[in-house]
Amino acid sequence: MVERVYLAKPRGFCAGVVMAIRAVEKEARRSEGDLVVYHQIVHNETVVRRLEEEYGVHFVEDLDEIEELKKRHRLSGKIVFSAHGVAPQVRRKAAELGLLQIDATCPLVTKVHTEAKKYAALGYTILLIGDSADHQEVKGTLGEAPENTILVAVHTQVGKDPRLADPRTVEVPDPEKVVVLTQTTLSVDDTDATIAILKERFPKLVTPSRSDLCYATKNRQDAVRRLARHVDLFLVLSSRHSSNGMRLFELASALTRAVRIDGPEDLKEDWFEGVRHVGITSAASTPEDLVQGTVAWLKARWPNLELREDGEWEQIRFREPRPKTPEEVLAEL
Repeated sequence: MVERVYLAKPRGFCAGVVMAIRAVEKEARRSEGDLVVYHQIVHNETVVRRLEEEYGVHFVEDLDEIEELKKRHRLSGKIVFSAHGVAPQVRRKAAELGLLQIDATCPLVTKVHTEAKKYAALGYTILLIGDSADHQEVKGTLGEAPENTILVAVHTQVGKDPRLADPRTVEVPDPEKVVVLTQTTLSVDDTDATIAILKERFPKLVTPSRSDLCYATKNRQDAVRRLARHVDLFLVLSSRHSSNGMRLFELASALTRAVRIDGPEDLKEDWFEGVRHVGITSAASTPEDLVQGTVAWLKARWPNLELREDGEWEQIRFREPRPKTPEEVLAEL
């Protein structure tokens, strides 16, 4: 019988996700014609489906898809770039297509892009730690300096994506001029350990003055660590495609029994046999109503359960992006 539920705090939407979703909603409401978004605005199928159904948004993975969309829909002539960031060549092509651009890239991802450009201009080799060469954030950062960048796997994930080098064996042209950058949504512990491996191999390795890992990634992982010792089962609400959410699930699984779910519809009663204390957390792109739906599912079966919420909410807010004309974008590139 479930007696107590611990809700991790913080959990769910981070400032970057809130900014990106609001940007899509705002542009969709005020646009004459359907809005196009490049890539999933955030990696959560519920968020994407709601934007499609409620706002008529079209998501594309290639700008060439827009021409086909024009045959069936009246489009707004605008495009929103997802929170994960895009490579400069994507922005250039969108400008050449005459699209007004709304860049909803998380500012913390933009920081990594800026670092990549800076160190490439100084002649450094960039070791970019990521979890997959297919992740949109990795593709965007790589696109800032492809000739100078080598993709490197987290040390625990070596071999899962053969396009990512092993930190223990990666080679660079000049060991005196090498810098490490990271995807923002990785495991804090695994990233630190991977950088330590690289530092041992390349003593002159430069690391940015501030960690590339975003505050929301670290805070949500810290919250899981605090609660894991109190629970028999940890429920992690996350899309399978969410990097930060899957890292939460991996962390929870290392500390206690854990299950990943997309939402309350995935819950199974037999999971809770012998379980007294349940922990709940959610990825930075998971809507809070899915968490509350999970709590409601538990309360419907164990109405006397105690609900505890530990931690503090974040108070960070990001400014909404300003639409830019094709001429403005081309002048910046």
